[in-house]
Parts: sequence; structure tokens; C-alpha cells
Amino acid sequence: MVSTLGVAVVGFGWMGRVHTQAYVRLPHHFPQLSLRPELVAVADEVPGRAEEAAARYGFATAVRDWREVAADPRVQAVSIAAPNFLHREIGVAMAEAGKHIWIEKPVGLTAEDAHAVADAVGKAGVQGTVGFNYRNAPAVAAARELIASGEIGTVTHVRIRLFSDYAAHPEGALTWRYERERGGSGVLGDLASHGVDLARFLLGEIESLAADSAVFIPERARPTGATAGHTRASGGEPGPVENEDYVSCLLRFASGARGVLEASRVSVGEQNNYGFELHGTKGALFWDFRRMGELGVSRGTAYQDQPVSTLYVGPGHGEYAAFQPGAANAMGYDDLKVIEAYQFLRSIAEGTAYGPTLQDAVRSATALDAMSRSAERRTWVDLA
Repeated sequence: MVSTLGVAVVGFGWMGRVHTQAYVRLPHHFPQLSLRPELVAVADEVPGRAEEAAARYGFATAVRDWREVAADPRVQAVSIAAPNFLHREIGVAMAEAGKHIWIEKPVGLTAEDAHAVADAVGKAGVQGTVGFNYRNAPAVAAARELIASGEIGTVTHVRIRLFSDYAAHPEGALTWRYERERGGSGVLGDLASHGVDLARFLLGEIESLAADSAVFIPERARPTGATAGHTRASGGEPGPVENEDYVSCLLRFASGARGVLEASRVSVGEQNNYGFELHGTKGALFWDFRRMGELGVSRGTAYQDQPVSTLYVGPGHGEYAAFQPGAANAMGYDDLKVIEAYQFLRSIAEGTAYGPTLQDAVRSATALDAMSRSAERRTWVDLA
């Protein structure tokens, strides 16, 4: 029996649209799901943005204040895609109102914020899913299975990279993303949070780390109007960039494996260059988000001069079969968010968590806080 679930989206920038489109597509890709999302409400403080979203996607109600969503009895689940500094307040309020939440990472500005949202979700007995979408790539799921099966032996080390140029232009507007009070830890929250989640998803818990960080574009112009995404601004009042453009980090895992995580938002010539190279005692795995459906695999008994083959993911790898009927048909970024929406609604329907949870967000945020302390103190930091 199929029933409807009233959903709302808070924050309708690019990510809010991605969440909405995932809800709309969900019944087509996962018809077996017993819950069907109904777009009840959308909230955004920018004048006209919520109304435009309602007209385009069919939300029943458009408001500027997210508190109206929290008070709306028709809303049973909420996507939180507002700026980072609002995550804690909105997340806690929605959970306390008895609403399930799908919240974007990094879930606030600090581990304390993530803990607060996780505690509220736990006390309320609602489900909470977090936007760590890269773990949903079928090739990443295949890599995890190969590691668990021992195909590449014992994992010895991994290098995880997240390089992008979205902040590389010196005329990029000084939005909330570049302020410590509203944007938190810069590229750590934006990109390194995904890297930590991938590291944990593939290799398990991180025991300790040592990090270095830098700001390479120290000043930007303030925008003169409302912004969305990564807007450029020129001629506005200049202000300081308060958080990190770049971070590099050495990782020690509980398993004994070692890792290197590197993230940059100002890498000229790099567009969404995300991926990993993972080595074991018998083989290796290689993944590049820009070639999402391919996994480089080296396995066997040759060790030296052992070749690498390309595995094209297909049905049987993660949730690939919900999108394509045969191997080597391409999937895209938005498909990963449809998978996330599926995990969210399945968690609600079955009362069991599927996909990344608020506890994963806490673990990631704890590592990010440790990176900040390590970079400041120039020393190794143990994770509790």
C-alpha cells in the first residue's frame, strides 16, 4: 500500500532545487517505495524565490520564514538546504516539531552544532539523513564491496582529493561562505567534509590526523544584492576572507591504514576533480567523480607490474539498476541525490536508518574541528 508524505524544502538555492527534483523523480526510479512525497511547502527568505519555486514545481505553499514550515501540520519531512549557519537552529526546531529531516552537510559550523541536531533527532524519534552524496555513487559502493571481500588485500593507504575552482576567481563575491561566523571552516565544510565521509565509508574510523590550511585569496568584494551559488561581485566594499581556501591532512585509521586528504576551492583548471586512489597489499582501486561510472581495479598475485583494468558499473552495483538497465550507461550528480531521497523516505517508511545519518555528520564534523586545531597548533590531534 502506497501512502503520501508531506515534504517541505527550506532554502531554495541550487541545493534546494536538487532536493526538490529528487523528490519529483523518486517514484519513477523507486516505484517499490511505500511512501510518495507530496510537495507541501517551500521557504526562502529571498523575496520571490519561494513563490517562483512553488510555481515551477507545484509546492502548495510558499513562505519566507522557515518557522511557518515547522508549525505546518501538513509537513512531515523537511529538506534543509539553507546556509550552514542556520543548520543547527532549523535542524533542531524541525526535529522538535516531530518532522524527519534531510539536511545538507556539514550540519552547522562545528561538531557541537552537529551533535545538537543529532541529539534533537534522537530525542524526537525521527529519521535524519545527511547529504553525503558521493558515497552513493555505484562505483564507490563497488569499491567498498571489493575492500570488504579482501580482493585487494589489507588496505595500506588512500589519497582522497577534492579540487574545485568555484572560488578561484578573485571577483567571487564575499558571501556568507567566506565568513567564519556564518560559513564556518570554509573548504573544510564545503569539500573536506565529503572527503572525511568517503574515508570513513571505505576504511572505517579515523584515529588521529595532522592538517595544514591556507587562505590564498585574502580579500573579496561584498555583494550589493541577494546572491545564489557562487556569484561574482566587483566594485563592492572589500572585506577579508575569514576561512580556509585550502586544506591538506594526514590521516591515521583505526585499522592501521594511512591516508592523505586534500581539498581546495581555488584550484584554477580544476572543476569537480573529486576522487580517490586506494592501495592494498594485493591491489588498488581508483575512482574519479568526473568518470563516475568507472572504477579502476588492480588485483591478482603479480604485485609488481600488476595491470589496472576498468570496471564499468552496472546493475548489482549500489542503486545503479534504478537508473540504467546495463553497464556503462552514464549516471549524473542529481541521480546521487535521488538515491539519497530514496534512503531518506525508506528510513521513514521502515523506521530504520539507511544511508548517511546524523552520527556520520557528527563524526565528519569532529574530524573537521580536529583539522582546524591541528592547523592552528601545527601538531597531530587525536579524535575522541
